[in-house]
Amino acid sequence: MYIQWKKIIITTLDLVLAFYLIMAVTSWNNPDENSQLCTKVDINISDANNAGFLTAGEIKHILEKDHLYPLNKKMESINPRSIEEALKVGPFVKTAQCFKTKNGHVKISITQRMPIIRIKSQHGSDFYLDDNGGILPNSKYTSDLIIATGNIDNNFAKSYIAPLAKTISASPFWLNQIEQINVLPDRGIELVPRVGDHIIFIGYLPYNRYKNTREREIKAFVTKKLSRLEKFYRYGLSQAGWNKYSYIDVEFDNQIVCKRRDSEAEKKEAEALKEEAKKKDSEVQQRTEEQEREKARKEVDQQEHTSDGPTE
Repeated sequence: MYIQWKKIIITTLDLVLAFYLIMAVTSWNNPDENSQLCTKVDINISDANNAGFLTAGEIKHILEKDHLYPLNKKMESINPRSIEEALKVGPFVKTAQCFKTKNGHVKISITQRMPIIRIKSQHGSDFYLDDNGGILPNSKYTSDLIIATGNIDNNFAKSYIAPLAKTISASPFWLNQIEQINVLPDRGIELVPRVGDHIIFIGYLPYNRYKNTREREIKAFVTKKLSRLEKFYRYGLSQAGWNKYSYIDVEFDNQIVCKRRDSEAEKKEAEALKEEAKKKDSEVQQRTEEQEREKARKEVDQQEHTSDGPTE
């Protein structure tokens, strides 16, 4: 059989040349990691400027503590998986992703567990709950969150207070209005508003052993109570006065029970308001008298200056 050696040789040379070109282009586009150093670390944290615990500096500190911070290290020695695992150990990290780029950069993306309420129970516990009901340890976090106090254990906090707080937080109006949740010894729920000198009793959160059903029922229960209370705020308290009642009970669907403030307390408040108004009137009058005296003094000075002028 006749073998076309010339054709075989040419084909082989073409393949070798093509392989060489591919390897050359690859080497140009992918610098040798044996000599390339990490020149920049990009750390991106979700909600870093909103209400989170973490900062880029804290991420750097965590990695430095484990000798994993990649800056100025050889790219070949940097293991993205090790960085991810080290960050996921932190109690405030929800997810962590890390990857290397061809230009010597390392990019780290963090999503964090977001606190929605602070628990300070009568038993001495002090911690945060995230939006999934998970417990976050106490820290230097100082954001203006709702505080839950009273008869709260960890299970009640995760199973009942967390969905209650999520429902309140879903409404901008109630998120700004409610500053405290108090759990009574019998697990009744009181709300303490920012505006108005009164306490709100909404009743008892629905019990259910199944998480999804329980959370759905609590959301419906709280939404209904707050909707009725908002109407009472708009059409009741706005007319009667925000400080007329000391206790507002919306436990039952067909009525709102209000307890008037103590008559002596109302009298003292009225006297205090009257005294404050009198003080303001006195200050206004004093400023007016001082202005009149200053005006008169200027007029006298002007007349004296005119009389001392040159005469013909």
